Amino acid sequence: MPKRILVGTIVSDKTDKTVVVKVERKVKHPLYGKIIRRSKKYHAHDEANAFKTGETVRIEETAPISKLKTWKVIDRVTAGKGTALEADV
Repeated sequence: MPKRILVGTIVSDKTDKTVVVKVERKVKHPLYGKIIRRSKKYHAHDEANAFKTGETVRIEETAPISKLKTWKVIDRVTAGKGTALEADV
């Protein structure tokens, strides 16, 4: 079975080797038809503590690492505010 990959924003990096990633999705209301946002927070494994709050990252589903962690961070999509990224020129 393929592993799920989600894109979300890091909302907390306070714990060691763990980040909390908020993933938002848009769904259509079943009765009224309005597009509404639904969000969920996932605890993801960050071995090197390399990711900081505000960054957009991709997370991948894994075997359970702990009680709450069943995801790991793959890579950074965009940096958070105040964080510089090196550009390949």
